[in-house]
Amino acid sequence: MFARTGAYTGRMRATEFEAVPAVGTDVDRPAEGSSRDVVVMKFGGTSVADPERILAVARRLADANHAGVRVVAVLSAMGSSTDELLALAREVSPQPHERELDMLVSVGERISCALAAMALIDLGQDAISLTGSQAGIVTDTAHGKAKIVEVRARRIHEALDRGAIVLVAGFQGVSLDAEVTTLGRGGSDTTAVALAAALGASACEIFTDVSGVYTADPRVVPDARKLEVVSYDEMLELAASGARVLQLRSVEFARNHGVPLHVRSSFSDDEGTWVTAEEDERVLEKAIISGVTHTLDETVYRVEGVPPATLFAALAAAHVNVDTILRVGDEIVLSAPNEDHAVAARTLDALGTRWTVDAELGKVSVVGAGMKSHPGVAATTFATLEAHGIEPLIVTTSSIKIACHVRRTEVERAVKALHDAFGLGEGIPSGVEPQAVTRGGE
Repeated sequence: MFARTGAYTGRMRATEFEAVPAVGTDVDRPAEGSSRDVVVMKFGGTSVADPERILAVARRLADANHAGVRVVAVLSAMGSSTDELLALAREVSPQPHERELDMLVSVGERISCALAAMALIDLGQDAISLTGSQAGIVTDTAHGKAKIVEVRARRIHEALDRGAIVLVAGFQGVSLDAEVTTLGRGGSDTTAVALAAALGASACEIFTDVSGVYTADPRVVPDARKLEVVSYDEMLELAASGARVLQLRSVEFARNHGVPLHVRSSFSDDEGTWVTAEEDERVLEKAIISGVTHTLDETVYRVEGVPPATLFAALAAAHVNVDTILRVGDEIVLSAPNEDHAVAARTLDALGTRWTVDAELGKVSVVGAGMKSHPGVAATTFATLEAHGIEPLIVTTSSIKIACHVRRTEVERAVKALHDAFGLGEGIPSGVEPQAVTRGGE
């Protein structure tokens, strides 16, 4: 079975791709040229996991400020505190009310920002911490998966104009109904990119516990290689296919608004991976295939007895993010994140349709902008899987991706085999023609 990958996503007062984040009114806009040296720096949960790491982040922010740039930092919650808050909520309520859950989990990022601001003030810096709403992050009304619709950055500009370092709580905003909302897993990435676009920042730096984007998960493929640069489209496919280094929506936002992303380690000063436009010379010189990704976090559904328009309208209204979509006769095959399973199941039951779940599948994807102009990638992919006795049960494609659902027990073996087949490991010359790799592996 072959088909293109589709995506149907629930929306409330938001479009498929967010509009350019607007600064509320002309009076909110910075003076001509003053935004030239703004840099937005986002730090993930592991980067602020304890007081020692928060102090290290504060010193990095102070150094950037001393270097002459205006600094806006977006912080995630400390370590696993969001998971702990979610667990606490479920101890109190089996199905926590969405509004109250957002009120609860939004506090983690505020704690990180307040602590970092304290550390900066002790270092002699002018610093201020802001909640998402104080920073002007305006969202739609979908609790738990809100979309940013506008950035009203007046307060950030005022703080930057007086030389302050601004710390913004990631992952959250305020809805059009004046309610606290959260942006979903990884939402601090989207907060950072939206602010970078609205403030005219030269770049958005994403600091994390890895040193960049790799050709595969290094825990599965030890010789996976760090990429110097990937295109927005490649990163979108990598993120959608299991690479967790960036939230999918943040990459979509960056591409739409031309924000260069720099994914790098919080624990070193080494150069990381740049995510940029395909016209960038570094992208044009890259290998045919950028990476092999995998995910075990999708559920595959087989649905019968309902028209596609009815099915996907219901799933969209329930905010279920659908990825793979296939139709074979009367059967519709689709996949959605495991975290959406309870909602998806209730939605399918409410439709009165016949449906089953295939919980024994994982997805392996080969991604690379070069496959648009180089034949043989599909041949290499399927020959490699066949040589290792792995049967692709569902196959979907885009212009720069081939995704195969295989048995969960075969996922890691498939990743390693394809990574080798396309010559992606350390010490292997990049840009190898796929046909040559296939012959060499036989």
